[in-house]
Amino acid sequence: MMARKLIRETIPTPEQDPKERIFNFNEVNLGYTFELAQKEAERCLQCPYDYAPCIKGCPVHIDIPGFIKKLREYREDPDKAVKEALRVIWACNTLPATTGRVCPQEDQCEMNCVMGKVGDKINIGKLERFVADYAREKGIDDELLSEIVPKIERKSQKVAIIGAGPAGLTAAGELAKMGYKVTIFEALHEAGGGVMYGIPEFRLPKAVVKKELETLRRLGVEIKTDHIVGRTVTLEELLEEYDAVFIGSGAGTPRFINAPGVNLNGIYSANEFLTRVNLMRAYKFPEYETPIKVGKKAIVIGAGNTAMDAARTARRLGAEVIVAYRRGEEDVSAREEEVEHAKEEGVKFEFFLNPVEFIGDENGRVKAVRFEKMKPLEERDSRGKRKIVGTGEYVTLEADTVVIAIGKTANKLIASTPGLEVNKGVIKVDENLMTSIEGVFAGGDAIRGEATVILAMGDGRKAAKAIHEYLTKKRDENA
Repeated sequence: MMARKLIRETIPTPEQDPKERIFNFNEVNLGYTFELAQKEAERCLQCPYDYAPCIKGCPVHIDIPGFIKKLREYREDPDKAVKEALRVIWACNTLPATTGRVCPQEDQCEMNCVMGKVGDKINIGKLERFVADYAREKGIDDELLSEIVPKIERKSQKVAIIGAGPAGLTAAGELAKMGYKVTIFEALHEAGGGVMYGIPEFRLPKAVVKKELETLRRLGVEIKTDHIVGRTVTLEELLEEYDAVFIGSGAGTPRFINAPGVNLNGIYSANEFLTRVNLMRAYKFPEYETPIKVGKKAIVIGAGNTAMDAARTARRLGAEVIVAYRRGEEDVSAREEEVEHAKEEGVKFEFFLNPVEFIGDENGRVKAVRFEKMKPLEERDSRGKRKIVGTGEYVTLEADTVVIAIGKTANKLIASTPGLEVNKGVIKVDENLMTSIEGVFAGGDAIRGEATVILAMGDGRKAAKAIHEYLTKKRDENA
């Protein structure tokens, strides 16, 4: 048999033209066709499961070579190939259309890809997204659910999940597959957490998230929106009704800058700005009565993924946008792809600028930001970033809108529950993700501070396993 030719170059996915996409909120990356996905799948070296570095690099441990193998096995039958690939993915991840789009694969599974030693790494995220999208469009996901759901052995024990973000949704899905009665309590009027309100439509369409939420409902998960734990219902009350509780409340409290003028009108946290635009559909005004005034010039302060989302959103709303960051370009924490897309869309970057004052007009609305110029030192901090110091030089940039995207902290309402130990704003947990209160577990941003979707999902999966072991032990003790 002739040896298979090694294909060193990745198969790119088509994208919207930057000149067109800055005028719409449609998805930028258009995804693979089956033919393109096949070509990319053929590049995989098919490392053995016990060795595969890509699996070890994935926080939810998807069998990556396994699902790619299914795409190759059934190349003459696309529906069969996708169904079997989705079956493999769903064993670990019930939100593949979401993670395929927003997970930082380049720092996790793809970073460890062996193919990268001889060529381009496998485009794992785009293949995962393809499987999920094709299955959704063809109804294959519903077909697979019809096989899976009747086989679930239902249990009498009940689990409450606080927060319908990535950690909570993952824990809920895993527990539902194990047969537990799962109820999610979500504070907002839509489930999805940060992936619903914090990520723009052009990166993650809301219809995609809603379809994956429907998958969880089909598995038996109940989702109660407009329920603020700590107000509508307390943690103590949940423990009276449920056998275990998982806190996946995320990091919804924005950090602000302690500088004069920070309370001027026109200054938003990235959290509020993106929620207004995404969840309240301000970009569709007047169809939706939630306008947001951006003006001609917008400044986004910060350089993470949230900052890129805010900058690219403001650009689509008609503003000239500057991303101002107090460090240099080498320390930008946003995904390379998002930075590249922002630049293609006309977003300007200004480095080594630290905001010291927000300047307002006679009506109390921001009109400019004063920055101190910074300079880097050779010395690096604990994160490996170069330390910076002020130069004593200042520059003022005009702005009609300012978005502060410098991070978030955990929900303080739940963290104030009596008996729940907290350290530096995040909930303390043991190695099994159990908190200081027996039967209460936590994961995601609630225990880490602001982190990635996939790390939160990894916590959700780990917590589900720990909750299962905890409830199994209780059930055996009461037998």
